[in-house]
Amino acid sequence: MGKVSVGFTMSLDGFIATSDDDIMPLFKWYFGGDVTIPVPDSEMVFKVAPPSVKIIEEMLSRYGAIVTGRRDFEVSRAWGGKSPLGVPVFIVTHSVPQEWDKEEFPFTFVTDGVESALEQARKAAGDKDVAIGGTSITQQLLNLGLIDEIHIDLAPILLGDGIRLFDHLDRSIELVSTRVIESTDVTHLTFRVVK
Repeated sequence: MGKVSVGFTMSLDGFIATSDDDIMPLFKWYFGGDVTIPVPDSEMVFKVAPPSVKIIEEMLSRYGAIVTGRRDFEVSRAWGGKSPLGVPVFIVTHSVPQEWDKEEFPFTFVTDGVESALEQARKAAGDKDVAIGGTSITQQLLNLGLIDEIHIDLAPILLGDGIRLFDHLDRSIELVSTRVIESTDVTHLTFRVVK
């Protein structure tokens, strides 16, 4: 069974988006480099600096499923009806949006909680990792002790205000740094969650 992994680009002052959900001020590193990496099953193409290539290639190959929340799904405009990584997406929600609850879409709407969504995603992922998206889902899973790894792409910007990833934690969580990669417009940090 793979790991349960959280990955976000974050400002130096701890925000993953502006207060109006704009992530683009943080994403300069995804599109400002020399190496072109197309995203499978998508029209998106990343252009990153050479030190970031390994990070992107890992992201595109290691995940077998995604768990995220309804707000992330809505803000992302359902990723145009496609999975952002080409894998099944499990969306924790109180109610199922009928327009998206169709076989042609890679979405499973889970109404019985975050633990159920994670269990379903683990089965779908097999030996691959499960990616966690959305701040609320990340916080819930951290509080439950179900996250194995945190990956932060630290952008050299101070947003001053916005959406924080690590609000609403109900306990102290110890981390061990396992990797640091410096690149252009970003520093890639990976931490193992101590259990």
